[in-house]
Amino acid sequence: MLSEEEIHAAKILIVDDSQDNVNLMQAVLEQDGYVNVSATMMPQDVAGQHRLCKFDLILLDIQMPLMDGFKVMDALHQLAQDAWLPVLIISAHPDHKVRALTAGAMDFMVKPFQLNEVLQRIRNMLEVRLLFNKATRSSAAMLQLALHDPLTGLPNRRLLDDRIGIALAHARRCRTLVALLYMDLDGFKQVNDTWGHEYGDELLQLVSQRLLAAARSEDTIARIGGDEFVLVLGNLTTLQDVHATAQKIINTVADPYTIGDAEVSITASIGISLSGTAPAEGLIRMADAALYEAKRRGKNRYHVDAPPCATDLRPQRNLQ
Repeated sequence: MLSEEEIHAAKILIVDDSQDNVNLMQAVLEQDGYVNVSATMMPQDVAGQHRLCKFDLILLDIQMPLMDGFKVMDALHQLAQDAWLPVLIISAHPDHKVRALTAGAMDFMVKPFQLNEVLQRIRNMLEVRLLFNKATRSSAAMLQLALHDPLTGLPNRRLLDDRIGIALAHARRCRTLVALLYMDLDGFKQVNDTWGHEYGDELLQLVSQRLLAAARSEDTIARIGGDEFVLVLGNLTTLQDVHATAQKIINTVADPYTIGDAEVSITASIGISLSGTAPAEGLIRMADAALYEAKRRGKNRYHVDAPPCATDLRPQRNLQ
């Protein structure tokens, strides 16, 4: 349900070429408690104003010089992100009603009108619009929760699988390399045991921020549980690119963190699998095996599992 405050805070725009009509409608709305009422006598400016303000309701006249109400609705349709055009037509020409409703107006009133009726129609339209907005925001929030880790905001395993598929498809088209880096933090359990889970959670958030800063905008960084992260690097041409990125990530994670009054240090180990070495569904499994090998060799390092044989993708230095 909507509160009176929410309804009266709705953003309303009055569009009419008559100053008297504008003044009357503005006074009626403000007297009824609406606090965000704007007006214009320049119909050609309506679309631009709506782009900036995203009005919850536009009270629109039809017969205006320079640009009639139908052209205004055409311009608004180009901005619409959903099927709802927040327009109530108020016109002295009832013969335009069917055309206006067909053009996308949500309601139509004929001048002169009864104040009680127009206020009720405005309220009804605002309730529908504001509830629609709430539902849209709720759906977006639910989708965000379904596809992202709630602690760090990074993609979760479900979204990661989709991103891997996209990266591999692009690599096939462009004949480039995809690397999957499976990373976990060395000694993270000790941080939790020593400082507590709140410190551990903050450390995970700080690590996530560093990973985002170190990666390219087109790369995917996901948290798939605990202290485990997966990075999907696409559009690579040499294995040297993979080595450089992995070492950069390890160096970035190893810099000390300040949490509260404490300075916390932690390192990371990374296992790497490469496109062309396994089916898509096997890349995470191969990277996990490479991660185990990196830890076996002493942690705070990376290990590449089964590099491809193609000449242009061979490493330019010895593998770690």
